[in-house]
Amino acid sequence: MEKKVLIVNGPNLNLLGLREPEIYGSQTLADLERAVADECKRQALVCEFFQSNCEGALIDRIHQARSDGTSAIIINPGGLTHNSVVLRDALAGVALPVIEVHLSNLYRRESFRHQSLTAGVAVGLISGFGVQGYLLAVQAAAVLLGTES
Repeated sequence: MEKKVLIVNGPNLNLLGLREPEIYGSQTLADLERAVADECKRQALVCEFFQSNCEGALIDRIHQARSDGTSAIIINPGGLTHNSVVLRDALAGVALPVIEVHLSNLYRRESFRHQSLTAGVAVGLISGFGVQGYLLAVQAAAVLLGTES
């Protein structure tokens, strides 16, 4: 049976490659999605991407994952990481394995970024490895779902 991973990117990640490249790198969201899709294929996973700058849209898509055949969620909540209780509750409510990923190392940034409200409902957190962090998250999802190559 096919295992589907939903990759969710939160606010401002549509600006990858343009916004603060010294922090987030020069790759665009499309570049990131191509790399992740290739890794998913290598790991025998189907992937779907979703990005929104709207908290409600992210929550609606996460809720949909509960019944659309999604097996795991990889999420970069962006700035919502640090202040969104409702996003945390949505992730907890779908009862799927969640892997949180961040391009930058949260602990080398401003002190308000040192707390993740969403990490407490995640299986694990990968932070600071740029786009490679997403690929590591796909590999971790493959192990969790038993499809690793």
